This record gives sequence, structure tokens and C-alpha cells, in this order.
Amino acid sequence: MADEIINRVANNDKLITFDLEEIYPQGIRVIFDVKDWLFEGFLLREKDFRAKIASYDWSQYQDKYIALTCSTDAIIPGWAYLLLTSNLIKYAKKVAVGSLDTLETSIYNEIISTLDISKYQDKYIIIKGCSNKPVPENAYITLIQKLQPIAKSIMYGEACSSVPLYKR
Repeated sequence: MADEIINRVANNDKLITFDLEEIYPQGIRVIFDVKDWLFEGFLLREKDFRAKIASYDWSQYQDKYIALTCSTDAIIPGWAYLLLTSNLIKYAKKVAVGSLDTLETSIYNEIISTLDISKYQDKYIIIKGCSNKPVPENAYITLIQKLQPIAKSIMYGEACSSVPLYKR
């Protein structure tokens, strides 16, 4: 009988795979398009805008992630997004201005910034590249910036076919 095949990659306690998909927060993502609140889709009238905000049912955004955007070429003053956000934060998990990708980036930036990375000290790390969830490219950039100062080595991909990125 042949010798048993041993998976040395799986048994290596110095090699850690970091899968950004594992820290993906559950929750519904919603685009809030400001154009629907503008006169003819292009002009923000402050009095009308404030009236809509006062009478709007914000509770429909309970525990959701919100991307504030304007799909027309209207120029939206900064205070308008702030006013919307001041009403949304009572209900939403997170609010960001921009696309859904911008929202995802903001969510990941917050999560990665609070990660306890002490277990990655002097380790060989593989940042898993494939995911089924919408992990934005910027999340990978933020992650490598967080890990590189403490990691011994960082690779990208899978253990069987990784691309070296950094070695101390």
C-alpha cells in the first residue's frame, strides 16, 4: 500500500488564507436616487426638498445599507446628502454617497480598519481572490495595507496557484 498523501498546505500553521467574503456583512443594499426628489429631475428646491424629507417614511430603510446617488446631471449641494443622511442614520446600517461599489468599499474599509490582525503577525498569508459576493477591488487594497506591516509574506489566489505580492 502506498504512503498516505499529506496536504502540507492545509497543515501549515504559518500559512493563513484570508477570505474577504467571510467578513462580508449581510444586509440589503439600496440605491437612493436623489433625482426623484428634484424638480424635473434636475433642480433642487430647498423648501420642497425639506418638505419631502419631513414627510417621508424613513423606517423602510431599517437595517439596510444605503448608497445615495443622483442619476441625472444635476448638481447636488453637499448639504442635501448630509440632510438625507441625518434622517437615514436613525435606521440604516450605513450610508455612503456614490454607487453600490462605493458603498461596498466604505463598508469593507470600516470592517478592515477594526480587524484584530495580531494573529497574522509573522505569518504567510494568502488573500483569496475568488468570491461569490460583491467584494470591491478597493477592499483588497485596504487589506494588504493593513496586513503588510506585520506579515512575513503575502500572496494572492489559492494555495495551489498563488501570486506572490510581498515578502519581508
